[in-house]
Amino acid sequence: MALSGKLDEVGEADRWIWERLGRIWERLGCWTAFGIIVMLLGILTAWTAFGTKESESALRSKAQENGNPIEAFKAIFQNDQLLWVALSYLLYAIANVATTGVLIFLFKFILDNQAAYSLTGVIALVAGLVMAPLYPILNKRIPRRYLYIGGMISMIAGYVMLGIFSDHIIMVFVALVLFYVPGTLIQMTAILSLTDSIEYGQLKNGKRNEAVTLSVRPMLDKIGGAMSNGIVGIIAVAAGMTGNATAADMTASNIHIFKICAFYIPLVLIILSLIVFLFKVKITEKMHDEIVKELEVKLANGEIEADDAQTVEAVEAVAVAETAGTAGTATPAGQPESR
Repeated sequence: MALSGKLDEVGEADRWIWERLGRIWERLGCWTAFGIIVMLLGILTAWTAFGTKESESALRSKAQENGNPIEAFKAIFQNDQLLWVALSYLLYAIANVATTGVLIFLFKFILDNQAAYSLTGVIALVAGLVMAPLYPILNKRIPRRYLYIGGMISMIAGYVMLGIFSDHIIMVFVALVLFYVPGTLIQMTAILSLTDSIEYGQLKNGKRNEAVTLSVRPMLDKIGGAMSNGIVGIIAVAAGMTGNATAADMTASNIHIFKICAFYIPLVLIILSLIVFLFKVKITEKMHDEIVKELEVKLANGEIEADDAQTVEAVEAVAVAETAGTAGTATPAGQPESR
């Protein structure tokens, strides 16, 4: 009986604790659940870094100290591949934030179904979770240049569908899948291309600017994010989607202005981004491998100097010549033959 009484007391204490925890949970609600999920994901992500060691090489030993902002930006403008990749990505980033920031207006004022807007977040989340681990697998079989181009074409198709079928909710969701799925392909390709431009810049001007180069993409994302609120406000005012306005208040002119600002102008930016990448970004995986090999030889011989600048076309020509089995040693433009 004594033991039974003690167990009853423990049971009562447990119930009391769980009741209090339940009340606290009810008060905090969804934000608590969200915070716990984010915390667990953060711990899981941080755990993957344990045991990771930074690799050192002869190339990395030549990295520059970029404490001077003037010298840092000078290094950026001396690296044409870094600039072109950055410009292509910036155009994409601006288009992306311009559209994602105003999708709520599409569901509220055109589709008149604001509750369905939450599904856009689900599409974006699932697309990111699926495509992030899939990217390395795809990249083993498909050069990342074509992944970038394919992603851009998918976004272009999504924009066209959003512009034409903006009042059909099923077609809108199909368009959003085409819009969100390639985001990881584009972003990962931009990151890797920017990283590869480090060695290109080292070969071109004899300076290795890792810190500057790797900070470019976060800077571009911040620029796009900073522009987001302004873009959303301008579109809302221009399309009359402010105050107590409802879907019933929207005129054909309001909807037309919204489509131009939210879909067609960003579409032009995406096309420009694709054009820049197609015609100006030359660095590929194969070309990067050739650059690394040449850098290793030059570093071993102490030949890396500022005067050893080469253009991307010259390095690409060397790679093509070697692949084709051209006899002899190709001499890059502007580079004296070795004796």
